[in-house]
Amino acid sequence: MKAFKSMIEFSQYFNTEEKCREILEEQRWGDTPACPHCGSTNACRFKTDNKTFKCREKECRKKFTVTVGTVYENTKVPLTKWFLATYILANHSKGISSTQLAEWLNVTQKTAWFLNHRIREMLTDNAPELLNKIVEVDETYVGGKLKKEKKLKGAKPMDNKTMVFGAIQREGKLKTKVIAENNADNIQRAVYEYVEVDSNLFTDESHAYKKMGADYNHETVNHRAKEYARGIVHTNTIEGYWNLLKKQIDGIHHFVSPKHLQRYCNESTYRYNTRSMNQSERFVEALKQCSGRLTYNNLING
Repeated sequence: MKAFKSMIEFSQYFNTEEKCREILEEQRWGDTPACPHCGSTNACRFKTDNKTFKCREKECRKKFTVTVGTVYENTKVPLTKWFLATYILANHSKGISSTQLAEWLNVTQKTAWFLNHRIREMLTDNAPELLNKIVEVDETYVGGKLKKEKKLKGAKPMDNKTMVFGAIQREGKLKTKVIAENNADNIQRAVYEYVEVDSNLFTDESHAYKKMGADYNHETVNHRAKEYARGIVHTNTIEGYWNLLKKQIDGIHHFVSPKHLQRYCNESTYRYNTRSMNQSERFVEALKQCSGRLTYNNLING
């Protein structure tokens, strides 16, 4: 796919449903359409309806289009708008609010909000590989300030905030995870989930990491003593990423509920992990991850 220099150029290129379907078929299937119902590649395109295919397998025989089994299935929003929203979300440095996206796409705010969340599902990194070599680990907190009446009852400053755990490999990938219950066991479990044993693990002096030395080459920096780096030992990279995440949440969305916070983290993580790609490459990479559906009921009630 050509490299686009601007959003206008992108919109001019993807200006018809047919063009969008053509690219989606190419990225999802290549030259061989695959039935989303049974997985067979024994399928043919209808001559009278260019977008519809039929599975030739006797046990299946179902009709399908390229959007079946993807985030675009049964959508009433044109693919031209879907593609533009995906391009924006994948590339905009801080993301975009549903209000702003609604104005740009000429849809309702509710529709734009739903589009944003379904695209964030596309941007989720489900790759199983673990981080290794030198890995920085840290956590941050997202949420509002405590009300005065709660402060009087002895509530702690973090009581109404949600923890986000992060692990980043030097010159490599980032992984983030929302941790609903803030305790050492959950933090340690996240380390094992994302970081390969025997890696060099750099953290701050938090007690949650004290047992990590048994399975990792664990080094700490003492922020309380104003120590922020000791040679190669530091957590400056992951802390730099927290700054990007906070600018997205505080500057663009202003408030993010704990229920949906992980998707916002997935969006930000995607942009960070594709930082070496150009805008077109980021868009194509997102298209490749369009399989799976997120219904409105699941989004609201899940």
